[in-house]
Amino acid sequence: MERNDQLRLGEKGAWLSIIAYIILASIKLLIAKIGHSEGLGADGLNNLTDVIASVAVLIGLRISRKPADHNHLYGHSRAESVASLVAAFIMISVGIQVIIGGIQNFFKDNIETPNWLTAWTALGSALAMYGVYRYNLKLGEKINSSSIKAVAYDNRSDALVSIGAFIGIAGTQFGIALLDVLTALAVGVLICKTAVGIFSEASHSLTDGFNEEMLAEIVTTIRKTPGVESIKEVKARMNGNQVLVEATVLVKPSLNVVESHNITENIEKNLRHMHMIESAIIHIEPLLNGD
Repeated sequence: MERNDQLRLGEKGAWLSIIAYIILASIKLLIAKIGHSEGLGADGLNNLTDVIASVAVLIGLRISRKPADHNHLYGHSRAESVASLVAAFIMISVGIQVIIGGIQNFFKDNIETPNWLTAWTALGSALAMYGVYRYNLKLGEKINSSSIKAVAYDNRSDALVSIGAFIGIAGTQFGIALLDVLTALAVGVLICKTAVGIFSEASHSLTDGFNEEMLAEIVTTIRKTPGVESIKEVKARMNGNQVLVEATVLVKPSLNVVESHNITENIEKNLRHMHMIESAIIHIEPLLNGD
């Protein structure tokens, strides 16, 4: 599948999340106000931040589709990671607001008990969001998109938040009045936790961090390629959802240019077949006695 086709599919996942979040946020905030539920209201605000986060991912995917130009020789794939950073900052700011609001409500003298409508709204939202999570997770794995996988994990967090809201609201019906407020506080903490996770992953990618286990698998693939006598160096980094590899391998000094070139082509073919790596720069050096 071509990279642009992958990004177009990724945009469908982002649009699905945006539409789902807008609908669910509108319903939750309305029902929360009518039914006097702090937990459901916090869940609705959480979905509003997810709308913004999904829009940021969508913009990032659109920019990533732009081809390489004179001052972006590797293309624009890292726009996905930048979009994830923006989404993380937005989410953590709203999470902090939800926590502050929860603390203020905790010290109120009169806490209204939410009705059962708010509880069933939260439960229905959890089921709907779980369906969106399953779709986006499958899509993210299919197109190998870190941003769509991040959206999927956020979808899953939202489903869990809604289940928590349901439990909190249901608890108030049995005389535990503060449980709804405590649920709102828990939602705020979970929003911040999710934002920190997204920020950590995006910043790791932008600073050329790379998964050590995957790097070890790449090294093994190169080492097993016929003609490779030894490996001097292997480096890898992420460029959006693409893996860029640079490797220096040692071969027999008796090989001619054509034979050495064939080894590099076999390495590239193996990396493409085993790890879906389309961009690899392989440098050949002769194996000397001291190596």
